[in-house]
Amino acid sequence: MHRRRCHTLLVALALAPAALAACASPGAAAPRALADGVFWVAGSGGAPAPANGGRIGNSGFVVGPAGVVAVDTGTSYAHGRALIAAIRATTERPLALALITHVRPEALFGATAFREAGVPVLMHAQAARLMRSRCDGCLTQLRQALGDAAMAGSAVIAPDRVVDGAATLAEAGRPLELIFPGHASGPGDVALWDPARRVLFAGGLVENGRVPAIDDADLPGWQRALAALTALQPKVVVPAHGAAAGPEAITATAAYLAALDQRARALVADGASLIDVPEAASLPAYAGWDEYDVIHRRNASIAFLRAERALLLGEMPR
Repeated sequence: MHRRRCHTLLVALALAPAALAACASPGAAAPRALADGVFWVAGSGGAPAPANGGRIGNSGFVVGPAGVVAVDTGTSYAHGRALIAAIRATTERPLALALITHVRPEALFGATAFREAGVPVLMHAQAARLMRSRCDGCLTQLRQALGDAAMAGSAVIAPDRVVDGAATLAEAGRPLELIFPGHASGPGDVALWDPARRVLFAGGLVENGRVPAIDDADLPGWQRALAALTALQPKVVVPAHGAAAGPEAITATAAYLAALDQRARALVADGASLIDVPEAASLPAYAGWDEYDVIHRRNASIAFLRAERALLLGEMPR
């Protein structure tokens, strides 16, 4: 009896992170078919909070004859487990690869569940370096925002594979193109293109109805990247946040970035003070976008400082 109790206790302790996380995290959205073998799992949007379990970003997966490629893994170990369960409920094909497209918490920390399941994790080398440099802090902030139970089992893990540029992924048994446009929305941000179905998992390069964050961005590079994505003529675009859409999501992201840059340059030319920028740089056309009051205000200050520096260095047209 004593040995049986000890065995039961050991099993319970071994499963504790999964059990805690499963109890603490709201359920994942059901996968939605976008095309034959291509699925999107919607995030809630907003900021990470107990009510949404931090499940704010989009994930997805592509099913091919040889296996499944998952795209972005969720905010936590629990989210990763839920995504794996959703994939296994959809297909019997083996999980072959988990791709992390960009360094945001809602794409990263579910990778612990994929690692546990023996699924290799792939990132761009630049993104992996950025993750190593900052994401322990991201994890601490998420534990504070969501609670230890919601983040149980979550960790910063090194990817099993890295790429230095564009690549063709063969794991699904059908051609999938990994697009690396250079430094754009962030260093190492990539997109996944299914040319046969004309579906684009755009990762952090595109938002839909949400203000894109420019903290790590190179704005000219981002605009070039968006032009290249538009040239693909995708039928469906899965953004980092917001509903899957058509190419208009790419156009809208580019338009916001252009308006932000133009407004910041105008404020610098007018001699505005940094303290006044968050209010002075308002863009009413985008006020209805998710996280406008938080992300746009931060973007405005960042864009202003960059424009001011460009003017001082003689890099900005007067």
